[in-house]
Amino acid sequence: MAVLQTSTYGKDNVKFLKVKKDKKNPKVHQVMEATVCVLLVGGFDESYTKADNSSIVPTDTVKNTILLEAKRFDVFPIERFAAHLAQHFVKKYSHVSGVDVNITQHRWTKYQVDGKLHDHSFMKDGEEVRVSSLKYKRGGEFVLTSGLKGLTVLKSTGSMFHGFHQCDYTTLKPTYDRILSTDVDASWKWDSKKLGSIQGVYKLAESGAIDNAYKSARDVTLKLFAVEESASVQATMYNMSESILKLVPEIETVSYSLPNKHYFLIDFSWFKGEENDNELYYPSPHPNGLIKSTVGRDVKSKL
Repeated sequence: MAVLQTSTYGKDNVKFLKVKKDKKNPKVHQVMEATVCVLLVGGFDESYTKADNSSIVPTDTVKNTILLEAKRFDVFPIERFAAHLAQHFVKKYSHVSGVDVNITQHRWTKYQVDGKLHDHSFMKDGEEVRVSSLKYKRGGEFVLTSGLKGLTVLKSTGSMFHGFHQCDYTTLKPTYDRILSTDVDASWKWDSKKLGSIQGVYKLAESGAIDNAYKSARDVTLKLFAVEESASVQATMYNMSESILKLVPEIETVSYSLPNKHYFLIDFSWFKGEENDNELYYPSPHPNGLIKSTVGRDVKSKL
């Protein structure tokens, strides 16, 4: 006898680009290119267990809803749009008990023409994306997470790694000067208790706090990566997390997932004793280190 334990379904990879026009000057624009995934949870068991489709809201309807609401609603910032979509599906369909929304915002930035930012021309700023996920239940419980991915950084000095545990399997040599490079995957979970309810997401959006948190987290990541004499990826990511928690009191935890992209110094000693004074490296595509952490607030401290 089989029992359906969990299920969810919806529409993934729903894409749009929205133009937001300045109310005072319609030639001044912002743009958002986004990819959205909405998954529904609720009274859909019979569609799985009895092949009864009467409860299913078609995934095409989910797609149409995302696009229509993107047209009618302010999608800036993506956290506010996620909250709007979650509430919409729960309100419209009585048998939907929960909604998972994931939104990826692709990074378009204005560029300068004749010394000033052009009003409505943009360039794709690498592979970096801004992300948000929201898990929402009909009873009002929610978990909101924001973050960024695909921010590739490298520094050619200011990183070391020594004093690590060694055993008979260890071949890595201690280093006091190395290249450090990673693809930043950072996220921060908002404190639902401090926000109060899902309406708190709208208030944060209106006040600019969500955008400010994103900017603070990105700035902290880039600054500490650059200026810190890094003892290890572990130590640097902890310091980044602690700094973000200090700057944004509404954030409950900060998480990083950082691959350590290796660059190995090429040995030229075979050629007449040629020295390589940290000048020429081989970028190793794999394997790579992978370091993860989640940092929260010490309830005994004032952080």
